[in-house]
Amino acid sequence: QVQLVEFGGGLVQAGGSLRLSCVASGRTFSWSAIAWFRQAPGKAREFVSAITSTGTRTDYSDSVNGRFTISRDNGKNTVFLQMNSLKPEDTAIYYCAAGEGAGSSSWKGAYNYWGQGTQVTVSS
Repeated sequence: QVQLVEFGGGLVQAGGSLRLSCVASGRTFSWSAIAWFRQAPGKAREFVSAITSTGTRTDYSDSVNGRFTISRDNGKNTVFLQMNSLKPEDTAIYYCAAGEGAGSSSWKGAYNYWGQGTQVTVSS
């Protein structure tokens, strides 16, 4: 089993940067793919980015590709999401999720464990 806690959300002006962290506990973290999803008010939860268990493959949604970078440090049980050139439309609650064997899937159903989320607000 994996427990996930997100850190690093906050309020930033458009064009600014934030770095989110997802800290995991549990023996299976290093075997798990990790993804970031986000949910804006009144909208469905959507895929942002994912990284495989070994970090050899990453994937991004079209809306963040080129601006966001996902990485992981298995020694510290942590996954990072570096967010640059933020836009007001990036405002949402950001969730990290873990799934054994998920690869770098963008499908919510591939992930078994979810954090509580961290709020990111980008002002114009």
